Amino acid sequence: MKNKFILLLAILPSLLFGQTINSDKLNAYFSLIESKNLGVGSVSIFKNGREVYAKTFGQKNIPELSYKQHTKYQVGSVTKMITAVLIFKLIEENKLRLSDRLAEFYPQIPNSEKITIQNLLGHTSGLGSYVVKDGEVWVTEKVSDKQIMDLIIKQGISFEPGEKVAYSNSAYYLLTKILEGKYQKPFQKIVRKEIIKPLRLKNLTSFIPDQKGVFPPYHYNGSSWSPLDKEIDFLNVVGVGDVSATSRDLNVFMNNLFHYHIINKETLKLMEPVLGKEEWGRGIALWKFGGINFYGHGGDTLGSHAILIYNKEADISIAYNTNAERIKKEDFIKNVIDLLYDREVNLPKN
Repeated sequence: MKNKFILLLAILPSLLFGQTINSDKLNAYFSLIESKNLGVGSVSIFKNGREVYAKTFGQKNIPELSYKQHTKYQVGSVTKMITAVLIFKLIEENKLRLSDRLAEFYPQIPNSEKITIQNLLGHTSGLGSYVVKDGEVWVTEKVSDKQIMDLIIKQGISFEPGEKVAYSNSAYYLLTKILEGKYQKPFQKIVRKEIIKPLRLKNLTSFIPDQKGVFPPYHYNGSSWSPLDKEIDFLNVVGVGDVSATSRDLNVFMNNLFHYHIINKETLKLMEPVLGKEEWGRGIALWKFGGINFYGHGGDTLGSHAILIYNKEADISIAYNTNAERIKKEDFIKNVIDLLYDREVNLPKN
């Protein structure tokens, strides 16, 4: 009897979800978001490897906004999941090991003789976050690789490798540089060869100068949307937070990843956080919504925000992008999940 009860708990999320998407409830939610001017963005939902729901909303509330069907969003640190996948592809090919030390590549970095590739992937290196200097995001104008490396060295370490978890943009900057060294080509070309072309993604790209076809960021000024004065110069965060994509293409990537078409099952397991022990894996985080486990990553720039998550039991993934946010992305995606699982949704009063 006990075993049957455990089995029921294991399959409960899938049973609660069912096999169909309640489009009417989702449409009503997004219509309300649009009518109340609570955000601008796009959502894509995949079930069993195919798109079963897609919605763009709020764009009409920014009259000057110019866009097309496949205009992309900056996805911020969702980029890191792509970077981690590329690192694990090298590991599968025996060109890199999780145990390799940072000193092999960048001996000038503090504690590099102790920090491993695994530490860098899992935010357990002790390194800091170079995008912030003196308490502010300073990479809004192009800076040199030397300036970034000098800051990483200056920031030093805050703990010994493996001692705890602390989110590190610096770690993923270094992973990107290691990737470029191994492939002997820039990150953008690596992504194109290893991800974009094999998956036939037409609306996902690593940043290039004078990039077109990407939603600009906006902020709410109390009565309407205004263009953001400054955004990150994405050449400063290549491999860390530079990718732009449509919600659909993010979901294509996610489903190919979790259906083992990019890396194998055993390798993906190494990326995932260990349930009950970790919230951060090695390029993939654990997201919990009402007792349901999702795997994925979030991303934030100064004005754009994204979440890309996947639930194994129901084989469902959700990609959410916004360039004009009034509801925090975590709260927004929770509302979407509650609607999918037929739960009550509470919208903010103000």
